[in-house]
Amino acid sequence: MNMTVTKGAEVYLADLLEKQNVEGIAVRMFVTQPGTPYAETCLAYCRPDEINPEDEILELEHLRFYFERNSLPYLEEATVDYSQDRMGGQLTIKAPNAKVPKVSSDSPMNEQINYILYSEINPGLASHGGEVKLMELLEEEEGYIAILQFGGGCQGCSAVDLTLKDGVEKTLIERLPGLVAVKDVTDHTVTDNAYYK
Repeated sequence: MNMTVTKGAEVYLADLLEKQNVEGIAVRMFVTQPGTPYAETCLAYCRPDEINPEDEILELEHLRFYFERNSLPYLEEATVDYSQDRMGGQLTIKAPNAKVPKVSSDSPMNEQINYILYSEINPGLASHGGEVKLMELLEEEEGYIAILQFGGGCQGCSAVDLTLKDGVEKTLIERLPGLVAVKDVTDHTVTDNAYYK
């Protein structure tokens, strides 16, 4: 499995484990609600009696990681890092595939679209309290048409045409051969939440 635990994170976690004073304690890593926009990557203590025989094991110099089998595809390319700062330090987990499993050009078009939306486009829209999701995929003679729905702060936002046309549509069409158009189903007359009035 392709995953990185930096030396700083390893030492920091090993120190935390030592403070637990439990023989054989390890770290378990898993993803809750994997493959959804609500996925969270979690680290927890794992006592010897909590080990699942199906867990994948990663032996490091100072500690042992257990990975929940169902979470594995979503933890591909994850990084666990610890960086010192003036306030002490911070453990960070980056798991780019937690919300959507890794896809390839052979994956179905809807999975490829969702992957780009969740891994690249939605993180940018989130700063405006917005998100976009694929509602349906139409197959026409000339290629696929993606019907997207904008939600949150993007709904009823006057900049949405700009966001949709320039950002989302351009990114998706450039990246996905076979996708010819992107349309928006959201009713932008609802302006309760809008970021730009």
